Order: sequence, then C-alpha cells, then structure tokens
Amino acid sequence: MSDIDPEKLPKHIAIIMDGNGRWAKGHALKRALGHRKGVESVRTVVEICRKTGIDVLTLYAFSMENWFRPHEEVSALMKLLAEFLDGEVQEMMDQDIKLMATGKIDSLEPAVLRKLKGAMEKTSGNRGMVLNLALSYGGREEIAMAARKILSDGLSGKIKADDVDEALFQSYLYTSGLPDPDLLIRTGGEHRISNFLLFQSAYTELYFTSTLWPDFREEDLLEAIAHYQKRERRFGRISEQL
Repeated sequence: MSDIDPEKLPKHIAIIMDGNGRWAKGHALKRALGHRKGVESVRTVVEICRKTGIDVLTLYAFSMENWFRPHEEVSALMKLLAEFLDGEVQEMMDQDIKLMATGKIDSLEPAVLRKLKGAMEKTSGNRGMVLNLALSYGGREEIAMAARKILSDGLSGKIKADDVDEALFQSYLYTSGLPDPDLLIRTGGEHRISNFLLFQSAYTELYFTSTLWPDFREEDLLEAIAHYQKRERRFGRISEQL
C-alpha cells in the first residue's frame, strides 16, 4: 500500500480473470473447482478496490464465446454466479457497492437472471463503488448492437447522421454512463484482450501477469496499480504538453 499514490488511482479497473481451468488442472481438480476457487479472488479484489478508493471495477465474468464450452462447465459457472449473488448482496449493501451488468444478460438462465436483476435493483442506490459484471459479453457484438440501435433511431428520425460522434456512439454501449477503463489487467499469462471492451479501451493501460486468477490476491492488484502509476498517459500528446 505504501507504493500507491492515492492521488493517481485509476478510476476504473477492468480485469480479464483468466487461468481458473489451468489452476484446476495443475491441482488435479475438475475445472469447476478452479472457477469456484476464483470466486475467492473476486471477493478479495472487490474488497481491496473498495478500500483503496477505486470508483468502478469491471470483471469479465462470462464471455459470449463461453457459451460454447462444455455444458457441464457452463452449468457450473451459472450455479457459481447464482451463489455469488445470493451470498454477496448483503456485503455489497454494507460496503455501499452498486452492482451493474454489461452484456446480453437476457441470454442467462432465467433463474440466474432474476437473481441478477434483483441484486442490481437492491444495490441501485449505493454510491461507494460500482461492481460491473461483464456477462454474456462480447466487444464486437456490443459495437454491432450499438450500430443497430443508432441506425434504428436514425430511420425513425430521433437522430441525424451529423449527430453521430464518439460521445453519442458511446451512449449506446452497454457501459453508457461509466468512465472508460484506465487500467485493464489480464491474469493467466496470455497477452490479448479477447474481445473485451474494444471501444472503451482505446487509451487503457494494459497490464499482463502470469499469475493465475485463483492465486491473484491483494499484493498482485496493488502491484498492477503501482505499475499503472509509473506510466505517462499522453493520449496522443507529447510529454511537454501534459
């Protein structure tokens, strides 16, 4: 914590939580147990972000491509999500955390969707931090969805072609109202963003770690933030202009 400058914190941290399956394989366990172990890391990271003063935490919990995984694994992930919602809503209320969801959430199993909407409704008045879960999410699909809505509104006369700029386009995205991520962390050793927040991450600082998600803890998150704070974010300008 002593290495963290509270004046230079990222407002929005996004995390690709990768490595649950490999963690399970390395421990001779079923993949579902790796995902279950990863929930411990979720709790830790949410707690540390809240304590540190991060405004928004987005977790890539379930991609659109994940639907193509074996049925047994998908079912286990849905069960874990339901358990997380049941077990953590009161903690979110106690910690003043607002729950949001990004993605085609209507694709979720009906029982899980009801729990998710109930949790979002219950925490909607909280203002301490936003926990944004990317569920049934794909960055390309999100951009296509926004384009479809803009075209529809254009044809109905709600907007004109000249109205379409970056700000308007962003207002049609799932993440409308949230700041772009300042820091994107990917665990598990892979160096790609896997269709995650493609539009929003134009100037996001990327941080990759070989630590598998179930092993990701407080020191790992703080190290990522410390690395972020050492970088010079120029947004196309030169150093002298900052």
